[in-house]
Amino acid sequence: MSCKKCTEIFVLENKPSTIYFISEFDELISKSHNFLKKLQIDVKEINGLICISVDDTEMFFIENLDALNTSFNSHEKNDIKLFIEDEKNSFTYQSMLLAKPLQRYINILEDKEFFDIINNESLTSHFQPIINMKDNSIYGYETLARGVREDGTLVYPDELFKKSKRNDLNFRLDRLCRESSLKTAATKKVHQKVFINFIPTSIYDPEYCLNSTVKWAKQLEFDPSQIVFEVVETELVKDQKHLKNILEYYRSKGFKIALDDVGEGYSSLNMLIELKPDIIKIDRNIIDGIDKNELKQSVYRALFNLAREHNITVLAEGVETVYELEMIKSIGVDLVQGYYFAKPTTEPIRKI
Repeated sequence: MSCKKCTEIFVLENKPSTIYFISEFDELISKSHNFLKKLQIDVKEINGLICISVDDTEMFFIENLDALNTSFNSHEKNDIKLFIEDEKNSFTYQSMLLAKPLQRYINILEDKEFFDIINNESLTSHFQPIINMKDNSIYGYETLARGVREDGTLVYPDELFKKSKRNDLNFRLDRLCRESSLKTAATKKVHQKVFINFIPTSIYDPEYCLNSTVKWAKQLEFDPSQIVFEVVETELVKDQKHLKNILEYYRSKGFKIALDDVGEGYSSLNMLIELKPDIIKIDRNIIDGIDKNELKQSVYRALFNLAREHNITVLAEGVETVYELEMIKSIGVDLVQGYYFAKPTTEPIRKI
């Protein structure tokens, strides 16, 4: 079982429907009514709500996209909600809770490429090796999600998550990225540890939102101890109790936990103390030019010593030069990741 937020599919179909216009602001209902009248569309009023009947839902939005964008400002497009009644969805007053902003329907057309990737689950993962400094072997790989367009070209995570955020689809995208990491790693026969990023704010209830991830791990016969779930965007986490619940759920299933971007701010340091992860990834801003910066060396040394006291493995990420590598080795380090060794690749690099 998984929550609706994690499995939501959002499309416009070219089928007949009745579109209800809903808003808590009377002036926006009136403005919507006048807008539809100008388009010479027959508007019906049912118990204080206005609605229209269309023969082709998708075509209605395609033909009137420019008019919708010029007639309503961004606030209005978010305050006007639409519910589309069709053969699968009947309108009731409870349906108003499921109505989506007008902006979302506009986005389906303007962000069509993104919605195609999400709805078709067209994702893959690239692999960046993580090196064990004891013997220069490959300890594991961080998996990095990529969207795949119809023509085979790639969409990078910053663009994917920018679009998902504005369409309230972070929950679904985050789930798809986790599953893509597992599936791609299994396909590529990766036997080392697999580091998988996740956004804590994209998870409501671990038991529901993470159920499919755990299912895929079992189905693909991964040893849970070989999977490391990596907390990203820690600066956005306001509810540490919620995050602890998520990590406790992962640990109960035998997975390992890594905390990303440690040292970036006070929030990650507080989390380091509270969460006691198995691995900390020291922020690349600390590693960048550390060989020439005594303050960065002091910060790194303090983090390394703190981790050592609590039996936490230290991973230095973003290493790009031999000088940076030699400096962190002189202070102390367990694992290293960065362009000095390898960039992310579609095929995992098997040996350094």
